[in-house]
Amino acid sequence: GVVDRPAGARIVSQSTDRVSWSTTLAFGAPAIGAGYMYLILSLYVMKFSTDVLLIAPAVMGAIFSLSRIWDAISDPLAGYLSDRTTFRLGRRRTWILASCIPISIGFYAVFAPPFSMQGSDLTLWMTIAIIGFYSAMTLFFVPHMALGAELSVDYHERSRLFGVRHIFYTLGSILSLGAMHLLINEEFAEGGNVRLMARDLAFVAIAIMVALVVYAVTMLRERPEFQNRQQGGPLQAFRDIWGNPHARLLITVTFIENVGSAAIAALTLYISQYVVGAPAMAPLIILAYMIPSTLFVPVWIPLSKRFGKIRVWMFGMVLTGLSFGGMFSLPFIDSVEQRLFWIMVLAAFAGLAAGCGGTLGPSVQGDVIDYDEYKTGERKEGSYFAAWNFVYKSALGVMLLLTGFVLDFAGFVPNVEQTMQVKVAMVSLYGLFPLVCYTIGAILFSRFSLDEKAYEVMRTELDARRAKAAGDADAIAQ
Repeated sequence: GVVDRPAGARIVSQSTDRVSWSTTLAFGAPAIGAGYMYLILSLYVMKFSTDVLLIAPAVMGAIFSLSRIWDAISDPLAGYLSDRTTFRLGRRRTWILASCIPISIGFYAVFAPPFSMQGSDLTLWMTIAIIGFYSAMTLFFVPHMALGAELSVDYHERSRLFGVRHIFYTLGSILSLGAMHLLINEEFAEGGNVRLMARDLAFVAIAIMVALVVYAVTMLRERPEFQNRQQGGPLQAFRDIWGNPHARLLITVTFIENVGSAAIAALTLYISQYVVGAPAMAPLIILAYMIPSTLFVPVWIPLSKRFGKIRVWMFGMVLTGLSFGGMFSLPFIDSVEQRLFWIMVLAAFAGLAAGCGGTLGPSVQGDVIDYDEYKTGERKEGSYFAAWNFVYKSALGVMLLLTGFVLDFAGFVPNVEQTMQVKVAMVSLYGLFPLVCYTIGAILFSRFSLDEKAYEVMRTELDARRAKAAGDADAIAQ
C-alpha cells in the first residue's frame, strides 16, 4: 500500500488545522513582488537582451542554462541551510528576510546594465546579474514555500493557503504586464529609451518587494515543534527525497510539465510580434491567461474536495496541453484579427487550467513532505522545495537553451518579418511541445497513489507520535 497502516489505525479525517485569514494574507503577500519579478524576467529579459541590448539569442540561452548548472549547488544548499537554521526569528523567516538585499541587487543589475557597456563585457554583466538574481530568489522561494507547507497539516487547508498565494503571485504577474506594455511601447516609440525605463521600473519593484517581505516576516509565526528536526547532511536529505516514491514521481512529472510551460514563458513575446503580428497586444494576451488563472482558484478547491486533488490536477494538465497545442495553427490563419482572437481564447483556457496546478501542486507537495516525516521522523520542507525549485528552474533553462538554438537554426533575425520556417519553429515549441509534455505528465501522474485516504492513515499515526512526544516532554519537565 501507499502507507504501512499502523496496528489498530482506522481511516478518519484529521482534525481541521485552520489558518486565520490574517496569516493567510501575510503568507501570500510577498508573492506579489515575486510574481512580478519572475514573470518579467521569464517573459521579457530574453527579448530585452536580443532586441534592445543586441545579444545573440543563443548566447542568452547559454546564460540561462549556465544559471541552471549553478542551481544544482545553490538550491540544495539553500534548502538544507533553511531546514537547519536555529535563529530566534525562525528557520524560514530568517532566510525570507535576508533574501531582500541580494534580490534587490540582482534584479536591478539585470535591468540596469551600464549604458556604455557592450560586447563581451555586457554579456559577462548579464551572466552575473541573471545568475545572481535567480540565486537570490532561491533564498526567498524555498523557505517561503516550506513555511506554507508548515502552516497547516490539513489535507485541504493547504490548498487554500497555496491557492491564495497563487492569486497574489498572479496579481504580481499581471502588474508586470503593465510594465511590459510600457516597455514594449517605449521600444517602438520615436526617441524611446527602453533601458532608462527598465531601470526605473526595477527600482519601484524592488521597493514593493522589500515592503511586502518585511510585512510577512512581522506577521507570520513558525511551528516550534517543526524546528531543528533534520539530523543528516544535505546529501542524506536528497537521498531521502529520491528514496521517497511519491517525491520521485512528482519530481519527474514536475520536470516534464515545466519543460512544456517554459516554452510559453520564453516565446510569448516572440509569438505575439512575429506570428500573430500584434506586438503591442502581448500584455493583453498574457492578461487573458492570467485573469482566469486567478478567478478560478476558488473553483478548484471545492472540486478537489469532491473529486480528489490528484484527479483534478491531472485534468488541469490535460487542459493546459490541449490549449497550447491549438496554437500550432496560428501561422496558418489569414488575418491578424483572427489570429489575435484565437490566441486569446486558447490563452484563457490555458490560464484557467494553470490556476489548478498553482493551487493544488504545492498542496500535494506538502502531503509528500509529511510522508517523509512518516518514514524518517524529520521535517525537511526546505530540502524538498529546493528540489522542486531546482527542477522548475532546470526545465526553464533547458527550454531557453533549446529556444535560443532553434531560433538561430531556423534563421531568426530580430525586428524584421520572419519566414514561415521561423514561424513554424516558434509555434512548434510554443504549441506542440507543451501538448506532448503535459500529456506525458498527466499519464505518469495517474500512478500517484498518496490520495486523501492514504494521507489520513498517515496523519493519524503522525498525530499519535506527536501526542506521545508531547506527553513524554511534559513527564520529563515534571
